[in-house]
Amino acid sequence: QVELVESGGGSVQPGGSLRLSCVVSGSTFGLYRMGWYRQTPGNVRLLVAEIAADDSRDYGDSVKGRFTISRENAKNTVYLQMNSLKRDDTGIYYCHAELDGRTMGWGQGTQVTVSS
Repeated sequence: QVELVESGGGSVQPGGSLRLSCVVSGSTFGLYRMGWYRQTPGNVRLLVAEIAADDSRDYGDSVKGRFTISRENAKNTVYLQMNSLKRDDTGIYYCHAELDGRTMGWGQGTQVTVSS
């Protein structure tokens, strides 16, 4: 298991922006598929975005065109830039690391609240 530490959550009005960061421990970050998940009120974790070791990216349908995932291997960090935020984006966002289909760890979560 590796340690993942998220930051950057907060409260923002609809239409606003936030950037989440997740720092991962260890020396093999560059090999991981990294993902951001949002936990719903029913405690289901939905995939928001993911980025593979080769930098290929996938997004959930509800965030395409608004969110951007990126990684900086030299800093063991993955980012989630969230623009044009909507009330439905509210939730706890978790960072996830995966290697060869195996979960390497989850972050502790960071709260994002979109409200006027």
